[in-house]
Amino acid sequence: MTDSTLPDWEIYALRYASTDRLRSQNFIVRDEHDGPMPLDFFVWLLRAPGRLVLVDTGFGEESARSRERRLRRCPIGALAALGVAPEDITDVVITHLHWDHAGNLGKLPNARFHIQDAEVSYATGRCMCHASMRQAYSIQDVTDLIRHVYADRVVFHNGDADIAPGVKLILIGGHTQGLQSVKVKSARGQVVLASDASHYYENMETGRPFPIVYNVADMLDGHRRIRAEADSADHVIPGHDPQVLARYPLVAGDEHGIACLHLPPLAAAGR
Repeated sequence: MTDSTLPDWEIYALRYASTDRLRSQNFIVRDEHDGPMPLDFFVWLLRAPGRLVLVDTGFGEESARSRERRLRRCPIGALAALGVAPEDITDVVITHLHWDHAGNLGKLPNARFHIQDAEVSYATGRCMCHASMRQAYSIQDVTDLIRHVYADRVVFHNGDADIAPGVKLILIGGHTQGLQSVKVKSARGQVVLASDASHYYENMETGRPFPIVYNVADMLDGHRRIRAEADSADHVIPGHDPQVLARYPLVAGDEHGIACLHLPPLAAAGR
């Protein structure tokens, strides 16, 4: 298919949780002007005629309690605000297996899960012998994914891959060994969901990565790749920035925030 014949996808960022942080916690290079810099947690829904793709699956109540995060709602239950039931989801992209991106797999009974070979190898391999490297993973979430492998419900990718017309996985690495971003064709152009390649807009804009990182050079190279794949800086969506809800039109009536990323950003929204 040529670009002009690909469907235009609707893209929604659904906020489901939040936490308080300081600027000094969010950059690998120290920020001299410390102060509050909260972090939001999202899943993303892609919708085209006859097709639904969920990007990431979030976390649940147990992880929220143990890691002291403010869970606003179940990320899978949040789909109801867009008229989508869990049973409707047939494809799920797991950008990486960190605890806040890969929970709730059992709540999606008809889905197959798309993940990078490198991510599963990383999350189940020798790097996890180090407590500092495994602290962002949940053994329950990792073993749940392995159970789905044995149930023939996991699709492994070794690099970039098209999983639907107009939806492309981009292997980035950096934050984890197998992190992938998602490029989506929309009515306003090519949007890239960066996931944790860039937690905040400012991580990419200043070249200062978030401090949970497997390979800094790969992360910085990933920023270049994301910029090249997106139509503009306004087409790059960071993984955890509350500014996403300020920059884009919101779905009316949703109290927790659902941003419409397929629509043009609001004029001068916070920039």
